[in-house]
Amino acid sequence: MPGAGHVGNGAGGTGRNKPMKLGLDLAYSGARLALPVDRILKAEALGFDSVWTAEAYGSDAFSPLAYVAALTKRIRLGTGIAQLAARPPASCAMTAQTIEELAGRGRIIVGLGVSGPQIVEGWYGQPWGKPAARIRDYVAIMRKVWRRDAPVEHHGPEITLPYCGPDATGLGKPLKSILHGNPDIPILLGTATPGNIRLTGEIADGWLSMHLTPQTVKPKLALLEEGLARRDDGRTLASFELVANTRIELTDDIHAALASAKPTVALYVGGMGAKRKNFHKDAMVERGFGAEAERIQELFLAGRKDEAIAAVPDEYIDEAALIGPEARIAERFARWRDSGITLLRLINPDDTAMECIARIASRG
Repeated sequence: MPGAGHVGNGAGGTGRNKPMKLGLDLAYSGARLALPVDRILKAEALGFDSVWTAEAYGSDAFSPLAYVAALTKRIRLGTGIAQLAARPPASCAMTAQTIEELAGRGRIIVGLGVSGPQIVEGWYGQPWGKPAARIRDYVAIMRKVWRRDAPVEHHGPEITLPYCGPDATGLGKPLKSILHGNPDIPILLGTATPGNIRLTGEIADGWLSMHLTPQTVKPKLALLEEGLARRDDGRTLASFELVANTRIELTDDIHAALASAKPTVALYVGGMGAKRKNFHKDAMVERGFGAEAERIQELFLAGRKDEAIAAVPDEYIDEAALIGPEARIAERFARWRDSGITLLRLINPDDTAMECIARIASRG
């Protein structure tokens, strides 16, 4: 069913008349890394646009994409997300352009995000610093590496090249990439706060959203447009990649499917991040589930994980998910299609769900 991953999309105030694309989201590896190769190949055969990896504090996001590149021919390869603290910007640019040259130009998508202070300081040993300034510096350096207009120099509030801070030898020299890579590799930013969403519109090629629902897209688009208005390259929302991710499960037992999603929500809202700084909890509060978010975190941090899971509301999951029989999934898929989102990433779908969404997408 070639091309089944594309559906018409002219809504959401984006001014675009382009198809919505489908992506396969592999999420985190768990204790063992075992790429679902057959599922990836099936996604490519069904017309999916892209496959996406992730990293936290185990497997990295780039290495699996090099492996997938060798097994596939067309599907785009995205990091969703690569953490800024994991590698310097020049290293990130080198890795991306290396895989791009091996895979074939036009296939790599670099999704970037800052993660949170627990990981940045606890795992990578880097200061949390000023995330917005660091994102701006990081993206600017990557683009300079790829474009090769001159040896790379950058003097930003968070990152300076050549390095001239404490313990510098003074011997650092601006350098130009030996590899003549693709200068136009797209950079998408995974951001959640209003300021950083505006920044995404200002400096990136697209946005990787978190905890989005079809009903909450519109105010986020307004923030992106504020950022886009600051650009001097004429770019508008009509040419901006807008990515959401969602859970999909083809089933007649909706209650059981919702229940199976609750442990992940409880983990993220309750324990993924510090008590005072948890972006996932903040997102739940923003969507109108403030009391539930507080209760989930309280229970999870007290070690009462089963109670935290039980406290996750069905509605919170169902608003964003594609769960149920095919007719129900089709109705909810239409909400995403009409929201303005350009690419919908499906989190670890099984074969029946992939075939289902391809059928639905092919109907337009």
